[in-house]
Amino acid sequence: MKSILVTGGCGFIGSNFVRLALRRLPECRLVNLDQLTYAGNPRNLADIEDDPRYRFVHGDICEAELVGRLFAEETIDTIVHFAAESHVDRSIDAPAEFIRTNILGTFTLLEAARKAWLANPGSQLPVPENCRFLHVSTDEVYGSLGNTGFFRETTPYHPRSPYSASKASSDHLVSAYHHTYGMPTLTTNCSNNYGPYHFPEKLIPLIISNALEGKTLPVYGDGKNVRDWLYVEDHCQAILRVLEQGRVGETYNLGGNNEKQNIEVVTTICDLLDQKVGRLPDGHPRTDLIRFVQDRPGHDRRYAIDASKIREELGWLPLVTFEEGIRRTIDWYLGNLEWVAAVRDGSYRDYYEGMCADRLNGG
Repeated sequence: MKSILVTGGCGFIGSNFVRLALRRLPECRLVNLDQLTYAGNPRNLADIEDDPRYRFVHGDICEAELVGRLFAEETIDTIVHFAAESHVDRSIDAPAEFIRTNILGTFTLLEAARKAWLANPGSQLPVPENCRFLHVSTDEVYGSLGNTGFFRETTPYHPRSPYSASKASSDHLVSAYHHTYGMPTLTTNCSNNYGPYHFPEKLIPLIISNALEGKTLPVYGDGKNVRDWLYVEDHCQAILRVLEQGRVGETYNLGGNNEKQNIEVVTTICDLLDQKVGRLPDGHPRTDLIRFVQDRPGHDRRYAIDASKIREELGWLPLVTFEEGIRRTIDWYLGNLEWVAAVRDGSYRDYYEGMCADRLNGG
């Protein structure tokens, strides 16, 4: 039985991965370590919290003693590291927590794995064959593209925000531990995700929730910044593929082959909501709610991923088109308005308070 430590498993991508892994890997034991900061929502996993193969531990990845204890208690042989501060705007306003969580937290996990897996942690010795440390990162480490070209695994790093700089630093740490100690690392750099359980500070869930409430739909600059959108289930399938078949020490770029301008994404959501729930009470289309606002500092113009390496080596392709994925996402939000409301008004924190004490303490 594999013993997998998932960090940040109550977040958007992490919770989707936890659910998929328990479904796809019936012989796994899964430990979810999450500090439950503002974007960590234990309600995301309410449906599986009683699964005997699942354990939730409330804690900080920067706490070396806690992380080391989990390795010992659970005989961890696999790490899937999602935990990160991830919102660019927040990193501009308050970068310190991004440096702490994304860099120091990754270092703490690497050190725990090194001490647990290496017979002599100070030298490069064979690691047990089944051990893996998979670090989940972002395409933002590469910087910004012009109107043409794609990010490849060989693209030089050029981070342009405190968030992307902190993720670039953690990527380099993971690579260094592989080359210095022989740690069995894997890194994935993915494009923008969307789908169920997405915290509504990011573009797509923010636009959906604001549009449903008839609120202003803020769009940075001229709205023509381009992102490659990857449906979260496709991303989680790719992570499993890399975990099971990826070459140790390698990086794999994950993209959705869905380049869209931000304004295209916003107008698509407005049009679909008009179709599904009707126009605004005054009869106007939801596109009337769009307001262009001052661009954020250092806003990268375009991201686009070349995912040919994972396609050719591991046979992975995204299966969900943007048109299908955005419909699924909107349908999920419409079917889970209570979840949306709880996140919007902050009452989702009450669920955390109501969880049993032994689960909060790792029991």
